[in-house]
Parts: sequence; structure tokens; C-alpha cells
Amino acid sequence: MKQITFLLSAALLSLNLAAQHSDKETQQDIARHRAMAQAHEAAAKCLESGKKPEQCTQELQKACKGLALGKYCGMKHAH
Repeated sequence: MKQITFLLSAALLSLNLAAQHSDKETQQDIARHRAMAQAHEAAAKCLESGKKPEQCTQELQKACKGLALGKYCGMKHAH
């Protein structure tokens, strides 16, 4: 019984979340994702050029200000 309640709740929640964005908001999300991708590509090129990781991270933070959360522009990976 608990599983059925959980599954129904999850299904209703996912339907609610899917319906939250208008077309305009979806287009804004797309633009933000593209801007974050450009900032991450610039950070990769920065690292490839031989600059110190700290400098590249600072440049990434500047490029992503207002776009994503966290100092890694919405993306953090393991080393």
C-alpha cells in the first residue's frame, strides 16, 4: 500500500513539475544552458592554454554570474 501511495504521489508531482514552465520560460532555460555551455567551453580552453586552474575558475565564475549556482557554474566533477 505504501508503494502505491508513493508511486501515485511521485507521478502527480512529476506531472506538476512538467507543467510549470511556459514556452517563454523554457526558451529562457535553453538560453541559460547554452550560456553555461559556452562558459564551460571557455574554461576548458583556458585550462588547455596552460593557465592555472585558479585563474580559469575565476574566469568561469565571472562568465557564469547570475546563470548558475555554485562556484563551478552548476557543474562539479570528481578528480
